[in-house]
Amino acid sequence: MNATELSEASLVFRASQPRGLAFKTLTSRLHAAGIESAALDARLLLCAALSIDHASLLLDPDLPLGAGAAPLRVLALRRLAREPVSRILGYREFWEVRFKIAPAVLDPRPESETLIEVALEYFADRSSGGRILDLGTGSGMLLGSLLLSLPQAIGFGVDISPSACRIARDNLAAFELLSRGAILCGDWAASLRGEFDLILANPPYIASAAIAQLAPEVRNYDPHLALDGGEDGLVAYRALIPGLKERLAPGGLIALELGEGQYKSIESLLAEEFTERAREKPDLDRKRRVILLRRAGAPD
Repeated sequence: MNATELSEASLVFRASQPRGLAFKTLTSRLHAAGIESAALDARLLLCAALSIDHASLLLDPDLPLGAGAAPLRVLALRRLAREPVSRILGYREFWEVRFKIAPAVLDPRPESETLIEVALEYFADRSSGGRILDLGTGSGMLLGSLLLSLPQAIGFGVDISPSACRIARDNLAAFELLSRGAILCGDWAASLRGEFDLILANPPYIASAAIAQLAPEVRNYDPHLALDGGEDGLVAYRALIPGLKERLAPGGLIALELGEGQYKSIESLLAEEFTERAREKPDLDRKRRVILLRRAGAPD
């Protein structure tokens, strides 16, 4: 029996074990495994295994695990294998909304909410709904969040992965957004017609050689199609930016998420297609997270 098997064998939750003690045990094991969010993850997994909310866990820490002991062990072992909690639970909280995720789609990071912030700032002064294009939509979280926040807007999400498109459609359907939102399978904006007021994207921007250095939660569980940006991390930007000129309406906004150290390169790619100057939007950690370009002219 190797070290991993010994560790797994020693992780036991009994039906008679109090919830509070199980929480402390799991937190300790996750922390020992190098998981920084050990306490939060333990709480989420314990609540999921018992089908209770956080308040119930706090109010009744002395209640026994009961039938939840076995499923808790299964969930705990998956997290100890560095599977993200969001993938274990099958959903991600994003922009205060719960979206379904699956192996075929990227698990968005909180900093991707910067795209939502700039989009809502852009639409704040408009009295009518806008037209939104989300390229590389994945789970549809960006598009879904915006359509929920902008009840007069319409939008299209595009992804090259049929499996991702199915997840995105499921998410729009769950919030009854299919009357204002559509998901298309395709290669960026190549098959689209018409103009959009907002074009946003969170494309793959990790350099191929850097993927092996990512946290195991990312490199082992996020689809590499959604991570791998080629040798320099810029392959997707070179593919999508030339097609934006025909799709961006007068007064329209482009918002692209980017990786560390990529701003100048993407700024140059935009400058090859547009005369307007780009600007940046930092995330909460003050990192250059989004590059913006607003086209001249008045929106419709």
